[in-house]
Amino acid sequence: MLKTFPKGGVHPSENKITAGTAIEVLPLPKQVIIPLSQHIGAPAKPVVAKGDKVKTGQVIASSQGFVSANIHSSVSGKVLKIDKAINSSGYKQVSVIINVEDDEWLDTIDRTGKLKTEIVLTGEEIVKKCAENGIVGMGGATFPTHIKLTVPPGKKCDVLIINGVECEPYLTSDHRIMIEKGREMLTGTRILMKALGVSKGMIGIESNKPDAIAHLNSIASGFEGITVHPLKVKYPQGGEKQLIKALTNREVPSGKLPVDVGAVVHNVGTAYAVYEAVQLNKPLIERVVTVTGKDIEKPGNMLVRIGTPLRSVVDAAGGVPENTGKIVNGGPMMGKAINSLDVPVTKGTSGVILFSVDESKRKATNPCIRCGKCVSVCPLGLEPYLLMTLTEKEFYDRVEKEKVMDCIECGSCSYICPADRPLLDYIRLGKSETGKRIRERKQK
Repeated sequence: MLKTFPKGGVHPSENKITAGTAIEVLPLPKQVIIPLSQHIGAPAKPVVAKGDKVKTGQVIASSQGFVSANIHSSVSGKVLKIDKAINSSGYKQVSVIINVEDDEWLDTIDRTGKLKTEIVLTGEEIVKKCAENGIVGMGGATFPTHIKLTVPPGKKCDVLIINGVECEPYLTSDHRIMIEKGREMLTGTRILMKALGVSKGMIGIESNKPDAIAHLNSIASGFEGITVHPLKVKYPQGGEKQLIKALTNREVPSGKLPVDVGAVVHNVGTAYAVYEAVQLNKPLIERVVTVTGKDIEKPGNMLVRIGTPLRSVVDAAGGVPENTGKIVNGGPMMGKAINSLDVPVTKGTSGVILFSVDESKRKATNPCIRCGKCVSVCPLGLEPYLLMTLTEKEFYDRVEKEKVMDCIECGSCSYICPADRPLLDYIRLGKSETGKRIRERKQK
């Protein structure tokens, strides 16, 4: 029997349209817009100025403080300006705008394409290399990787978990990395294990990816300590707490982190990026992005330079269909709608999905019928209907007491609600206000 997490979960239609489509390299755009905050934590500080010539891989903004990440140029050319530009959330954000002239890379980056499996750096050197190269979590959270590799004093990690679940419908970028870059990804896993000082690495993959499971199983024997684990298909299995429970049967308590139960979780894309950073000295300047939708002409998985406008990605897939009603950055469950394709690809951009007008229509909201379905599917055991009601009434002390900050915003509650209530929208609002109140208390 396949393992899974025991509490809650839903089964949305998978729509993995691009699962069998090989990664294609997207041509360089004429201009890139590179935001200085593509990670959780403090924005990076620019170290270039208008008119500067930059090379591909060059640092253009340095991290500020422990929770931050370096930003590198993904192209070579001239800095047009440093100015605020609209990001995928609709906010203006300080960005470095570069006009692309050619593709001259730093000489320090290994571009031979030769696989390097021997790990010569120490654990401390690996952490430093990840920080230098701006590596962050590629699963969407964009938490700086060097911080996750720094186990706090008094705590101990004994297992590394690699998230190959990719449970969001439509998205297939991780799937293709496991198929096409399996050896590099497994080497990256070994590098992460060395940095953490653990001898056990577990890769969790949902059983709807049999080709990825078979491929990694066939080569994993050459990578000591790494095992591949097929999992039952159930959303949101890719959540850290859910994946840890499924693979190790350890439960992360409310308010605690995975390392509190001896585990650290990294995404498949992160493991591959770590391989490139440590073995090839390559910064995080590009990533695989799924561009898909039921009506799009040429859906696929594309290797895209950071800062490339999403419009270039969609144009390469055949352009925007006439009947498009909504464009989502990320997956359909946790992603967010965008109102412009001129926003840039960032380190956290996993995919862009184009939905038709019919698919995009929100149904009329009806009164809650107290069916309890939202409670039954919540993987954290929360009461979404209650959190929405309390947020509507602005009872934020009670919202915090009901553990709104535990919500992982998976959207299972909104998906299952027969009354079509916007549960997640209100819970996000409740989390935002509660988080603000918690920060204000800590500053007093």
